[in-house]
Amino acid sequence: MPEDRGNILTVELLQRRWLTDDVFEIELKRPPDLQFKAGQTLRFIHESMERYYSLLSAPDDPTLKLCIYHVRRGKFSPMLAEAGIGSAFNATGPHGYFLFNPSDWKPVFVATGTGIAPFASMARSGVTDFILLHEVESSRNLYYSELFQKVATDYVPCLLNPSAPDPSPPGAFHGPASGYLKQYLPPAGYDFYLCGGRDMTRAVTLQADERFPGSYVFKEVFY
Repeated sequence: MPEDRGNILTVELLQRRWLTDDVFEIELKRPPDLQFKAGQTLRFIHESMERYYSLLSAPDDPTLKLCIYHVRRGKFSPMLAEAGIGSAFNATGPHGYFLFNPSDWKPVFVATGTGIAPFASMARSGVTDFILLHEVESSRNLYYSELFQKVATDYVPCLLNPSAPDPSPPGAFHGPASGYLKQYLPPAGYDFYLCGGRDMTRAVTLQADERFPGSYVFKEVFY
């Protein structure tokens, strides 16, 4: 599916749901001619600003959903956090090539924070039998955990702040995702899919090169 870079879409805000104090999910009316693949993004445009957000929905869902981190001193996410229901926004898409490609090797999905969104889209589109590591500050940031617990072979919360008042869920690892890979993932060839912050993608890529030679690494770095 080629990227649609030029056509302006109009998407209407249907509802907003706060997942934590600083992360929210929005649901949008889906343009009838929009087709996308799990893992792709929409580019939102407002005046001189533009931002890319990964789609959370499955490709055949009737509406579009996004998971957004609220940057308090930012310009774009506060606008989406405060917009009234029924507000319309301009967007283009779909964009990006962070797509799941099945192979004979086990897929390992690694996300930080809201970087979990494309993996939720993949899971909702029927992708199963993967290992998922979600690197977050505390258990309150484990967005869509119930979905992944149902379809992942192994779902591993990687908690950076295990002393937080939120209880650690069963099977949680106290430390970054790269630390879990170093200690617990058996040596083999894997397909690594990484979405999130630069520190995580850099550390996991180094682990893949050193401990899992020959593995493929696919990245979506967005902050």
